[in-house]
Amino acid sequence: MWYPTKITVAATSEPVTTAEAKRRLRIDFDDDDADVDLMLGSARDHVEKYCNTRLASQTVEIKCDGFCDFARLPEAPVSSITSVSYVDTDGATQTLATTVYELRADGLETSIVTKYGQQWPAIQSGSRITVTAVVGYAEAPAAVKHAILLFIADAYEVRENAKVEDWTALDALLCNFRRG
Repeated sequence: MWYPTKITVAATSEPVTTAEAKRRLRIDFDDDDADVDLMLGSARDHVEKYCNTRLASQTVEIKCDGFCDFARLPEAPVSSITSVSYVDTDGATQTLATTVYELRADGLETSIVTKYGQQWPAIQSGSRITVTAVVGYAEAPAAVKHAILLFIADAYEVRENAKVEDWTALDALLCNFRRG
């Protein structure tokens, strides 16, 4: 079982820049920059939760109960595994050597598997395994960026809570990026 993800190094950039958003919104002044930046962060957060996918590169720490959980990681896309640590049967915290495992990053489906001839070590009963990984897109897909721009254009134009009645362009653009 996977436990909630902890972000250890937050994203340093958004998938859509302030300049791109202002161009879409046809804003040629700086008075609303703080609002636009807030909408961009909010839109990324919404889309990440909607798709269960990280859009901007960031480092996360995820914990699970056993190596069997590695068959499907709860985060995607994963660009690299920084470390895998566990508590051995003697109660000592160990870091798993990278010669034991490899990342299988097949699009949005990611897993960690043992390399040929390797096996997972025994862990202390009741302890958790901690995976530290770099997740998120280096460059968000065009459809995702378009969806974020639609989201902030609507938020900027309406600036009030709008009731969503049916399938929207946002849903249509993001359905192929949704997990879980």
